[in-house]
Amino acid sequence: MEKENLLHNIRHSLAHLLATAALEHDPNARLTIGPPTENGFYYDIEFSEGKTPAAEDLKKLEKQMKKLAGRKLPFEGREVSPREAREIFAANPYKLELIDEIEKKGEKVTLYTTGDFIDLCRGGHVENTSEINTDAFKLERIAGAYWRGDEKNTMLTRIYGLAFETPEELDAYLTMIEEAKKRDHRKLGKELGLFIFSELVGPGLPLWTPKGTIVRELLNDRIWELRKAKGFQKVTIPHITKKDLYETSGHWQKFADELFKIQTREEHLYAMKPMNCPHHTQIFDAEQRSYRDMPQRYCETTMVYRDEQSGELSGLSRVLSITQDDAHVFCRENQIEQEFFAIWDIIDTFYAQFGFKDLKVRFSRHDPDSFEKYLGTKEVWEKAEDAILSLLKKRGVEGYIDGKGEAAMYGPKVDFMTKDSLGRTLQVATIQLDFNQPSRFGLVCMNEKGEKEQIVMIHCAIMGSIERFMATLLEHLNGAFPFWLAPIQVAVLPVSEKHHEYAQKVFQTLLAQNIRVELWDENESLGKKIRNAKMQKIPYFLVLGDKEIESNTVTVEDRDNGSLGPKDLETFLLMTKEGEK
Repeated sequence: MEKENLLHNIRHSLAHLLATAALEHDPNARLTIGPPTENGFYYDIEFSEGKTPAAEDLKKLEKQMKKLAGRKLPFEGREVSPREAREIFAANPYKLELIDEIEKKGEKVTLYTTGDFIDLCRGGHVENTSEINTDAFKLERIAGAYWRGDEKNTMLTRIYGLAFETPEELDAYLTMIEEAKKRDHRKLGKELGLFIFSELVGPGLPLWTPKGTIVRELLNDRIWELRKAKGFQKVTIPHITKKDLYETSGHWQKFADELFKIQTREEHLYAMKPMNCPHHTQIFDAEQRSYRDMPQRYCETTMVYRDEQSGELSGLSRVLSITQDDAHVFCRENQIEQEFFAIWDIIDTFYAQFGFKDLKVRFSRHDPDSFEKYLGTKEVWEKAEDAILSLLKKRGVEGYIDGKGEAAMYGPKVDFMTKDSLGRTLQVATIQLDFNQPSRFGLVCMNEKGEKEQIVMIHCAIMGSIERFMATLLEHLNGAFPFWLAPIQVAVLPVSEKHHEYAQKVFQTLLAQNIRVELWDENESLGKKIRNAKMQKIPYFLVLGDKEIESNTVTVEDRDNGSLGPKDLETFLLMTKEGEK
């Protein structure tokens, strides 16, 4: 068995052992689902009153799981009729709901037995529990989770576990988790003074300080440089819209619960925009377009707003106000390839500068079993997905990740996946192909024959959102921004008051060269100033004392490489110019 499949089966099997242990803890508990995850497994359970386990109970559950694994229990699967399955799970409404869905889809109902435990399951297990290394898994934590992710449903108890093939892999992952805690972007953002949250403003609404705003704008400027070279133009739209726009686009029907709504004093209903594409269609549609005008490329960095559940908000990773570096290309079908690949080139260039050079592709397509979630017809979706598959082939992509069910509601997309410096898998940029919104809005151009031709939209956000990208970048770099992006690039540190005059001259020289520099001439010890510069992760700090004044130099301390010794100011300026690239 391939390593990936074996690990999947180990994790899935452990979910069953967890369920067995949970039932021994509370025989009246109602089990729901227990899937494998990227690093382990979980099981969602409704426990009896007073029986919900606490964090201190995890060790007992884990001990019982290891005891079960030591019995070398086989996993035995069998197909049953929906009626028989309902009889077995008659006392469990969650399982009955799942059985109804399986039957509705016309799929087989299968059960897996492990010892005395029987579960509704599609399979994917080890042959018997002896294949599980009992030193290579650990119950991690307990959380709450609504049944089917819907806050209107029962709140369940979710028990998470970690699982690997070997104890060494588990230890490595736990070490990574500890390092991740140190690099948490919320912690780093506070230490570096980049953003804050206010209880008066509300959760999920970050406020950006002057330093954080510098970083945001520099990132956006870098993307604009790349887009400008590809022929994009900036546009600007309002933050609210009449309901009519989103009814036409389809977002009102599919997205209504996530819209912030505004009732005016004249009782008109408006919405805060959750995305920009419908607004951009109106700019395109404001005048008649000829094939000679195509493509039209619009871009805009602007906030959108989504009414996320409070329990899902997390630092900058999940917020209510999302700053998208958004762009939309309106083009003909025969221009899709050139426009798609132009955006792809921008993505490769932008991410490479941060060390994300090995971008993987996920082809995010629709789920044919849940077509009601999407706009348009199956024929249109087939056309769009075939077009993307053709593009992947021409780009030389092999072994893409199949993202069944991950498509946007209006079209399939290419998501770019990478790993950060801790080895965590991340989704970064995305390019989406949309035949549906142009159809709904009647977007056309006049072709060479003087006939109306429906156009295509390509959606792309390079950072996805500035908030999420900042969270990713802070943790990936451990807060140590490259020189061109650092909010403070250089700190000038005079040793004592008698060196202030020379320090002021150095400061003014650097300032004149548009370097983001600070002069720290407060009455503090040099050691404290140096510690502060290191804590703020400033790329360079310059120490100025008697020797530097005598030789007309600066002693350069490099954040990443330590002391570089004395340099004349002209040499140091050349170093900073190199760092701007």
